[in-house]
Amino acid sequence: MSSINLPNILTVLRVLLTLAIIFCMGRPGVKPVIVATVLFMIASWTDFYDGYYAQKHNISTNFGKIVDPIADKFLILTIFFLFAQRYLIAYWMFYLIFAREVLVTGSRIKAVGRGQVLAAEKAGKLKTITQLFVIWLILLFMILQENGGLTFMPQIFFQGYVLVINTLMMLTVFLTVVSGLSYFWNNRKVILSPSR
Repeated sequence: MSSINLPNILTVLRVLLTLAIIFCMGRPGVKPVIVATVLFMIASWTDFYDGYYAQKHNISTNFGKIVDPIADKFLILTIFFLFAQRYLIAYWMFYLIFAREVLVTGSRIKAVGRGQVLAAEKAGKLKTITQLFVIWLILLFMILQENGGLTFMPQIFFQGYVLVINTLMMLTVFLTVVSGLSYFWNNRKVILSPSR
């Protein structure tokens, strides 16, 4: 089957959007952050829709099986790294998320190479939803910060917003680690089986 289909085009688009987000986040002012937020929302939509479309129309290619999860993690890890650079999250949070995503994605790609598919678990899906939600919250925080909106708000609102972000980030890291451990434990026989 040709690798040129809508899901794979959306996967490549997600990579390009991530590169555009990197460019925007490196620019000063509120407008680049707003653009980066819109681009992230579009990239998140492509992440959902390419999988939905591929399943609905039974379109599956080796390119998609390998590149799609890489594109997904490239987007998420890039955003968290940019947040860490701006001291919006702690670096140790990024490192834990990075380690989990790379190890899990690497094992999935290795399994695909052996003709096996390791399905996503409920904990992993919940982790992804939490990651996306906290990213949107932090991007909104950045927009308010860059636009000077936070200076006109009561201090208790600012402190509450930061507390919510920090709490959700702790929850995100916890779910990331737990879902990773659960994934490796539930798939240990497949992961540890010798390559054919």
